Amino acid sequence: MNKGYDAIVLDSLISGHKQNLNTLLKKPNFNFIRGDCRNPQDVRKALENIETIFHFAASSDICLDIADPKKCYEQNLLSTYTLLEEVKKSNVKGFVFASTSAIYGDAKVAPTPENYAPLKPISVYGATKLACEALVSSYCNSFGMKGVILRPANVVGPRCSHGVVHDFVKKLEANSSYLEILGDGTQSKSYLYVDDCVEAFVNAYEFDGDCVEIFNVGADDQVSVAEIARIVVEEMGLDGVEFRFTGGVDGGRGWIGDVKNMLLETSRIKSLGWKPKLSSKDAIRLTVKEMIKNRGAQ
Repeated sequence: MNKGYDAIVLDSLISGHKQNLNTLLKKPNFNFIRGDCRNPQDVRKALENIETIFHFAASSDICLDIADPKKCYEQNLLSTYTLLEEVKKSNVKGFVFASTSAIYGDAKVAPTPENYAPLKPISVYGATKLACEALVSSYCNSFGMKGVILRPANVVGPRCSHGVVHDFVKKLEANSSYLEILGDGTQSKSYLYVDDCVEAFVNAYEFDGDCVEIFNVGADDQVSVAEIARIVVEEMGLDGVEFRFTGGVDGGRGWIGDVKNMLLETSRIKSLGWKPKLSSKDAIRLTVKEMIKNRGAQ
């Protein structure tokens, strides 16, 4: 919107909150539609006079998806199929899809490039996102659309509704004497602050490349779960917190499907002029600071 585009948001609010859009709702170049990407009628209404779709809707809690694969399939794969089916009947020319680093599974190469193979996701979430990538590629090639697929690292920000930072803050607010940490604490991953993520998506969309382009998006460093715990404790001003590691599953993972080590090769997206402003550690630290500030303002 700051670049002058008109924006329409289609959201079921299953996991989001409309108040997150309060600063936008009265702007003339913004429109909010409450609906579901799995419902063709809702999608059809949102697609009127639209040139490009940024498709972020998904079930994204990997830990929960193992218990309900059908939900993950419907909210990820079925919603993407429904969108693409309606798009091919419309005047939409661009489809920007938020995939995930989870499609790589336990990659044997780090940093992992976009052309890494074979792709063997270890979670239902990663599997549905990989299937979505294939759908996006096939529809773009078959029906004359421009497709951009981005594979972000773990995205963090003050409005996180799940994930390690959210969980640690919530646990310590309930009991600051100890912190339960899933796994053995050595899980090490790249994190991306939400503002950096948004800039990457816009840069990639404005790139005039092939019919379908794929970009990794992430910070250049990693941070372990144990380090995240220390950052959260420090930013919350706590002392004497006991860390209790659960030991995890399958060699110290936090849960089944948890990728233990992730770092992305991001030279492709950087060639477009993008680079993250924050490291993984700084992204985690700023997220905790903003979460605490937001809670204090409520």
